[in-house]
Amino acid sequence: MLPDEAAKRLHTSTVENKNTGVQKPFMSLLRPEVNSTSNHSTLNHKKLEKIQCPITTLYLPVVYLLAFIVGLPSNLLALWVLVFRTKPQPSNTLLINLTVADCLLLMVLPFRIMYHFRGNHWDLGQSFCRIVMAMFYGNMYGSILCLALVAVDRYIALVHPFSAKMLRSQRMSLCMSAVVWVVVLAAMLPLLVSQQTYKLDQANITICHDVLPGEVQESFLLPYFATLFTSCFLLPFVVILFCHGAVLRTLLAEGKRYGHAIRVTVLVLLVFIVCLLPSNILLLLTYIESTEGLYIPYMVSLGVSAFSSCIDPFIFYYVSAEFRDKARSALCCSLKIEDRSCDSCSVK
Repeated sequence: MLPDEAAKRLHTSTVENKNTGVQKPFMSLLRPEVNSTSNHSTLNHKKLEKIQCPITTLYLPVVYLLAFIVGLPSNLLALWVLVFRTKPQPSNTLLINLTVADCLLLMVLPFRIMYHFRGNHWDLGQSFCRIVMAMFYGNMYGSILCLALVAVDRYIALVHPFSAKMLRSQRMSLCMSAVVWVVVLAAMLPLLVSQQTYKLDQANITICHDVLPGEVQESFLLPYFATLFTSCFLLPFVVILFCHGAVLRTLLAEGKRYGHAIRVTVLVLLVFIVCLLPSNILLLLTYIESTEGLYIPYMVSLGVSAFSSCIDPFIFYYVSAEFRDKARSALCCSLKIEDRSCDSCSVK
């Protein structure tokens, strides 16, 4: 609850449109009144309660923490096996890039966890807030693009096997991976160059990305996120639906022989729809709609979306008995090396 003195200063935020002179509400995740000279913001009581409600200060960091604890070790182990224990193949190259994108997203979660646990207070500086948000959104869309490439690769291999040798080459997979990372860097750039932190006077906290001025939203971030939604989510989503739909149809025609591949395909579609679809739709609606009622649903969906990076290695890698054996072998070798180093230290 806010102190009485601070509560007296709460008021509804508006901004004057320079062209019409009409008072117009800010449009953002939560619409503030921003002093452009001091970079301070003011929210009314209802909006400030949304910023500091248990969903954002307890549920969200706990979800991120679970995703980090489970996702980062499993992705790092999968990356080790893919790089050092498997043969270079087009499909493996795409999976390596997917795993790297997932790892990079998961690595910034501790900073988001700390931010939310502290009541949505950011004290790591403006520049680092920009980096964290750019890494979060950039690698989320990088992961989606990699999922689309993996879907195309599976589609060619299973639906058009006779064309696979010509279309599925190591060079092609490397080129497509390079394109993905160019797109990821381009997606990060607007967040890296725009201001992301503002101080909320009432609660004496500094917000990272959650409260932004409406003029920036309308002229800059709304077109930015609309472009991201179209090119880095909607288009890959259509590709994934088409490719996995065709793969499912082909596998079902083969009968029980490909039961395992059918289950993996269904799981990929299910995780994409459950984890990534809601957050991306709500993200776009949040910047289009003028109501702050979407803020909490979007925060909830954003927490769920982090589990996509956590679940990916279990769908693509650990369901395979061969991959599990390689991962187990890698862990055993690592433990043996550690034991030997400990023994040598004790002898010394």
